[in-house]
Amino acid sequence: MKTLGKKIRLLRHQNGWSQEDVAKKLDISIPAFSKIETGITDINLSRLEQIANLFEMPVVQLLNFSDVEHDQQIVHDLEAINKKLMDRETEVIDLQKKVIELFEELRHSRIIA
Repeated sequence: MKTLGKKIRLLRHQNGWSQEDVAKKLDISIPAFSKIETGITDINLSRLEQIANLFEMPVVQLLNFSDVEHDQQIVHDLEAINKKLMDRETEVIDLQKKVIELFEELRHSRIIA
């Protein structure tokens, strides 16, 4: 059941809902919903159907829901972060070159003076 709870939490996050939001929609307390997400509470068929309806999917799809979309989003986010990091590294290298050039100009102007 812990895997199902993780799936429910992932779906909740994908919808931008808080535990309070979902608990209200299911007409249960926040701690009760939290126990569902953490796998402390086993979900009966009625509650499972209610949760599946909330996320607009059949119970079977909820039970078979995979983290592929979440994993793809993580890969996409990591690629974007990596690109930003490479851009920053290029900026740092360019700035280092400018500092060296300025240092050389300063050194050269002292030699001439």
